[in-house]
Amino acid sequence: MNQRLPLLAILLGIAGLIPFVVCGLGAIVVNPARAQAMLWGLMGYGAVVLSFLGAVHWGFALGQPEGGLAQSARAERLRLTLGVIPALVGWAALFSTLALPSWIGLCLLIGGFIGTAITEHRATRHGLVPLRYMWMRWGLTAVVVAMLVTVLTLRVLGQRTGF
Repeated sequence: MNQRLPLLAILLGIAGLIPFVVCGLGAIVVNPARAQAMLWGLMGYGAVVLSFLGAVHWGFALGQPEGGLAQSARAERLRLTLGVIPALVGWAALFSTLALPSWIGLCLLIGGFIGTAITEHRATRHGLVPLRYMWMRWGLTAVVVAMLVTVLTLRVLGQRTGF
Protein backbone atom coordinates (compact mmCIF):
# COMPACT_ATOMS: atom_id res chain seq x y z
CA MET A 1 0.00 0.00 0.00
CA ASN A 2 1.32 3.44 -0.90
CA GLN A 3 2.18 5.25 2.35
CA ARG A 4 2.31 8.72 0.78
CA LEU A 5 -0.59 11.01 0.13
CA PRO A 6 -1.01 12.20 -3.43
CA LEU A 7 0.55 15.62 -3.97
CA LEU A 8 -2.80 16.95 -5.19
CA ALA A 9 -4.44 15.99 -1.87
CA ILE A 10 -1.74 17.87 0.03
CA LEU A 11 -2.01 20.94 -2.19
CA LEU A 12 -5.80 21.01 -1.97
CA GLY A 13 -5.61 20.58 1.79
CA ILE A 14 -3.31 23.59 2.01
CA ALA A 15 -5.56 25.56 -0.36
CA GLY A 16 -8.45 24.76 1.95
CA LEU A 17 -6.72 26.86 4.61
CA ILE A 18 -7.03 30.04 2.53
CA PRO A 19 -10.60 30.91 3.64
CA PHE A 20 -9.64 30.33 7.28
CA VAL A 21 -6.70 32.70 7.02
CA VAL A 22 -8.46 35.35 4.91
CA CYS A 23 -11.67 35.41 6.96
CA GLY A 24 -9.81 35.02 10.25
CA LEU A 25 -7.56 37.98 9.55
CA GLY A 26 -10.50 39.92 8.19
CA ALA A 27 -12.44 39.32 11.39
CA ILE A 28 -9.74 41.04 13.43
CA VAL A 29 -8.07 43.63 11.20
CA VAL A 30 -10.78 45.24 9.05
CA ASN A 31 -13.23 47.90 10.16
CA PRO A 32 -15.88 46.66 12.60
CA ALA A 33 -18.71 46.75 10.05
CA ARG A 34 -16.90 44.34 7.75
CA ALA A 35 -15.28 42.32 10.53
CA GLN A 36 -18.65 40.79 11.43
CA ALA A 37 -19.15 39.58 7.85
CA MET A 38 -15.66 38.08 7.87
CA LEU A 39 -16.43 36.34 11.16
CA TRP A 40 -19.56 34.86 9.59
CA GLY A 41 -17.46 33.70 6.65
CA LEU A 42 -14.97 32.08 9.01
CA MET A 43 -17.63 30.31 11.02
CA GLY A 44 -19.61 29.23 7.98
CA TYR A 45 -16.52 27.79 6.33
CA GLY A 46 -15.53 26.10 9.59
CA ALA A 47 -18.94 24.41 9.75
CA VAL A 48 -18.63 23.26 6.14
CA VAL A 49 -15.14 21.85 6.71
CA LEU A 50 -16.25 19.98 9.83
CA SER A 51 -19.02 18.42 7.73
CA PHE A 52 -16.44 17.44 5.13
CA LEU A 53 -14.24 15.84 7.78
CA GLY A 54 -17.18 13.77 8.91
CA ALA A 55 -17.98 12.72 5.36
CA VAL A 56 -14.47 11.31 5.02
CA HIS A 57 -15.40 8.69 7.62
CA TRP A 58 -18.52 7.68 5.75
CA GLY A 59 -16.24 7.12 2.78
CA PHE A 60 -13.90 4.99 4.90
CA ALA A 61 -16.83 2.94 6.25
CA LEU A 62 -18.66 2.47 2.97
CA GLY A 63 -15.51 1.93 0.93
CA GLN A 64 -14.39 -1.20 2.77
CA PRO A 65 -14.92 -4.53 1.00
CA GLU A 66 -17.27 -7.05 2.59
CA GLY A 67 -15.51 -8.79 5.43
CA GLY A 68 -12.87 -6.05 5.63
CA LEU A 69 -11.52 -4.64 8.86
CA ALA A 70 -14.20 -1.98 9.11
CA GLN A 71 -17.00 -4.48 8.68
CA SER A 72 -17.13 -5.34 12.38
CA ALA A 73 -20.32 -3.84 13.74
CA ARG A 74 -18.46 -1.76 16.33
CA ALA A 75 -15.99 -0.30 13.83
CA GLU A 76 -18.74 0.49 11.36
CA ARG A 77 -20.83 2.24 14.03
CA LEU A 78 -17.78 4.24 15.13
CA ARG A 79 -17.01 5.36 11.60
CA LEU A 80 -20.58 6.29 10.76
CA THR A 81 -20.99 8.15 14.06
CA LEU A 82 -17.75 10.02 13.50
CA GLY A 83 -19.18 10.92 10.12
CA VAL A 84 -22.14 12.76 11.65
CA ILE A 85 -20.89 14.33 14.88
CA PRO A 86 -18.52 16.90 13.28
CA ALA A 87 -21.33 18.14 11.03
CA LEU A 88 -23.65 18.54 14.02
CA VAL A 89 -21.00 20.46 15.95
CA GLY A 90 -20.42 22.72 12.94
CA TRP A 91 -24.13 23.36 12.60
CA ALA A 92 -24.44 24.12 16.34
CA ALA A 93 -21.52 26.55 16.11
CA LEU A 94 -23.06 28.41 13.21
CA PHE A 95 -26.61 28.34 14.54
CA SER A 96 -25.52 29.52 17.99
CA THR A 97 -24.37 32.83 16.54
CA LEU A 98 -27.99 33.76 15.80
CA ALA A 99 -28.84 34.13 19.49
CA LEU A 100 -25.60 33.89 21.45
CA PRO A 101 -22.27 35.72 21.48
CA SER A 102 -19.92 34.71 18.67
CA TRP A 103 -17.30 33.41 21.10
CA ILE A 104 -19.58 30.45 21.87
CA GLY A 105 -19.66 29.43 18.22
CA LEU A 106 -15.89 29.87 17.94
CA CYS A 107 -15.40 27.64 20.98
CA LEU A 108 -17.66 24.99 19.45
CA LEU A 109 -15.65 25.06 16.22
CA ILE A 110 -12.36 24.81 18.11
CA GLY A 111 -13.70 21.89 20.13
CA GLY A 112 -15.06 20.25 16.99
CA PHE A 113 -11.74 20.38 15.15
CA ILE A 114 -9.69 19.24 18.14
CA GLY A 115 -12.18 16.54 19.11
CA THR A 116 -12.35 15.17 15.58
CA ALA A 117 -8.56 15.07 15.28
CA ILE A 118 -8.16 13.29 18.63
CA THR A 119 -10.85 10.77 17.76
CA GLU A 120 -9.26 10.14 14.36
CA HIS A 121 -5.86 9.70 16.02
CA ARG A 122 -7.32 7.04 18.31
CA ALA A 123 -9.00 5.36 15.36
CA THR A 124 -5.63 5.27 13.59
CA ARG A 125 -4.31 2.97 16.31
CA HIS A 126 -7.08 0.50 15.45
CA GLY A 127 -6.45 0.67 11.72
CA LEU A 128 -9.67 2.57 11.05
CA VAL A 129 -7.99 5.73 9.75
CA PRO A 130 -4.89 5.65 7.52
CA LEU A 131 -1.78 7.04 9.21
CA ARG A 132 -0.86 8.99 6.08
CA TYR A 133 -4.17 10.85 6.32
CA MET A 134 -3.53 11.73 9.96
CA TRP A 135 -0.19 13.39 9.26
CA MET A 136 -1.89 15.83 6.94
CA ARG A 137 -4.87 16.28 9.27
CA TRP A 138 -2.70 17.25 12.24
CA GLY A 139 -0.93 19.91 10.21
CA LEU A 140 -4.11 21.37 8.76
CA THR A 141 -5.92 21.20 12.09
CA ALA A 142 -3.07 23.04 13.82
CA VAL A 143 -3.41 25.97 11.41
CA VAL A 144 -7.21 26.03 11.64
CA VAL A 145 -7.26 25.89 15.44
CA ALA A 146 -4.52 28.52 15.71
CA MET A 147 -6.55 30.88 13.52
CA LEU A 148 -9.79 30.24 15.43
CA VAL A 149 -8.06 30.72 18.80
CA THR A 150 -6.46 33.95 17.57
CA VAL A 151 -9.81 35.34 16.42
CA LEU A 152 -11.50 34.21 19.63
CA THR A 153 -8.82 35.77 21.81
CA LEU A 154 -8.72 39.10 20.00
CA ARG A 155 -12.49 39.41 19.72
CA VAL A 156 -13.10 38.45 23.34
CA LEU A 157 -10.49 40.95 24.47
CA GLY A 158 -12.06 43.48 22.13
CA GLN A 159 -8.75 44.36 20.54
CA ARG A 160 -8.61 45.23 16.88
CA THR A 161 -5.75 46.41 14.79
CA GLY A 162 -6.31 48.63 11.79
CA PHE A 163 -4.42 49.54 8.69
